[in-house]
Amino acid sequence: MAVNNLTEVTRFILSGFTNHPELQVCLFLMFLFIYLFTILGNLVLILLIRIDTQLHTPMYFFLSNLAFIDICYSSTVTPKALVNFQPNQNSISFICCFVQMYFFVGLVCSECFLLGSMAYDRYVAICNPLLYSIVMSPKVCSWLGVMPYLIGFTNSLVSICVISRLGFCDSHINHFFCDTTALLALSCADAFNTELVIFVLAGFTLLSSLLIITVTYVAIISAILKMQSAAGRQKAFSTCASHLIGVTVFYGSLIFTYLQPDNTSSLTQAQVASVFYTIVIPMLNPLIYSLRNKDVKNALLRVLQRKRFP
Repeated sequence: MAVNNLTEVTRFILSGFTNHPELQVCLFLMFLFIYLFTILGNLVLILLIRIDTQLHTPMYFFLSNLAFIDICYSSTVTPKALVNFQPNQNSISFICCFVQMYFFVGLVCSECFLLGSMAYDRYVAICNPLLYSIVMSPKVCSWLGVMPYLIGFTNSLVSICVISRLGFCDSHINHFFCDTTALLALSCADAFNTELVIFVLAGFTLLSSLLIITVTYVAIISAILKMQSAAGRQKAFSTCASHLIGVTVFYGSLIFTYLQPDNTSSLTQAQVASVFYTIVIPMLNPLIYSLRNKDVKNALLRVLQRKRFP
């Protein structure tokens, strides 16, 4: 029965924002502006880190990876969402839906663990500054950069495998992209085991990455409070402030989205929250990590001056 249902459903209908036709033009323009700003902002950040040698440090290596992930997972969702605003263009093939979900889940999970790597980097820089260059060697940085992708996409592969075995009785996805919870709602069979696997994987990703971040920041704050110099404390706090803001915004929207009760009102709220962490946060990250960062602003000035006065 499950195999037959899989062959019957060849396309899904993404009906996330189609219930409000009067808002289609406004939403299209808003999504387009945010997406273009996201690509431009993150590309500028990546290029700036690569061009300016003073930013060739572990902190900015992880920041460039974060910008890369933001470009990728925004591009996984937003272009298709823009197409969906066109009349009679809100369908997606079965295969494309699962490909989109695979990359989206993999990239979001990767970002969770990359934020953990960034927290560990700040922990070593503040708590063990004299050993920083030794502890955060190029080999260690490479592993801390690669492991989030390996864990994230392994997590995503398992999720896709268990969901793809379900039978689907409906083709209308009440979302603007192929999300795990939206597809699970279409299952016509008992999906308890599948939901349990997804819950365990999501719980492992959120809790383990949050645990890493929490433990490192408890140690960081403890070390900062022990500093004798007020200027030293202020400098240490400023190096962590951007990361803390990014973590709070990212995890806050994820938790709000996936811990909602299962009712119509919360589905609408979940869609709004999904817009925030899939489309808005990738745009905000370059601003969060650059506007409060003197090194990035100084590097941008140096690059602009070199272009102006070669």
